[in-house]
Amino acid sequence: MVQARGADRMWAVALAAGLWGTSALLRDPLAQVLPASTIVFYEHAVIVALLLPWLLPALRALAGAGPAVIAAVAVIGGGSSALATTLFTMAFTVGDPITPQVLQKLQPVFAIVLAVVLLGERLAPRFALYALPALAGAWFLAFPEPLAVSVRDAQGAALAVGAALLWAAGTVLGRLAGARLEFMHVTALRFAIGLPVALVIALSSGAALAVGAAQLPRLVLLALIPGLLALTLYYWGLRRTAASRATLAELAFPLVSAAVGAGLLGAELAWSQWAGGAVVLAAVTAMALSRSGPRPSGVRVPESSPAARPAVR
Repeated sequence: MVQARGADRMWAVALAAGLWGTSALLRDPLAQVLPASTIVFYEHAVIVALLLPWLLPALRALAGAGPAVIAAVAVIGGGSSALATTLFTMAFTVGDPITPQVLQKLQPVFAIVLAVVLLGERLAPRFALYALPALAGAWFLAFPEPLAVSVRDAQGAALAVGAALLWAAGTVLGRLAGARLEFMHVTALRFAIGLPVALVIALSSGAALAVGAAQLPRLVLLALIPGLLALTLYYWGLRRTAASRATLAELAFPLVSAAVGAGLLGAELAWSQWAGGAVVLAAVTAMALSRSGPRPSGVRVPESSPAARPAVR
């Protein structure tokens, strides 16, 4: 990525990441009163309604893109959008509002491994120097008692890590799709495919689609603010921000997440969890800033805003 001289927009990337960090303010209260699949369905519905002008051209482009791209977009929409967002939202119902969001910083670790498996990229020897501390830190972050893990703690961590893995797959497959389709086309297809999948998930789990008037404003705001608004701001800023500076700016996401969770949502983490979170952030940031070894070249969006994650994620 080339940074334009005199036009650095690192501030915009940091602001977008900060907006993603506020998603728990909306997602956590909603997850306490609505099924996760219902929340995800309405997130997709709002975003699809806004992206309708791009949908028909996107379908035309997809029809001529070939079977590999069609399969990639299908997995991105059904797995990396609908299913991953459902898992992420469910994580809020079995744990604190900080841990699921910070665990999303493991996504680049998964994305590199998947790029090696699916795209044949070379794995640098020093990758383990970053991945192993990140995984160890994630363990301490996820479990208040790291040597005595409860079933409930394991469930919440598994949901959050499962979402990160699916989003990482979306990053890798998005590179394939992005080579043949425009960004807005892939984004529109992602949510258009994710919407019926989200509906199937909701219906198959027995979740009611009816929501009260009190929940509607939060659902709309969740889709719009840490969703499309942050996504648009992120891409606008990323066009003129060097990758290394963008990585530093993205630290606003876990920092704001921690501040929101601890200051506004009453989350309490053990000292070992705070230490584990710090190790995860340090290891992943060092990995992203390293100039050696393969890294997914597709743009990576932190998963604090699950429904609005771009298709190249």
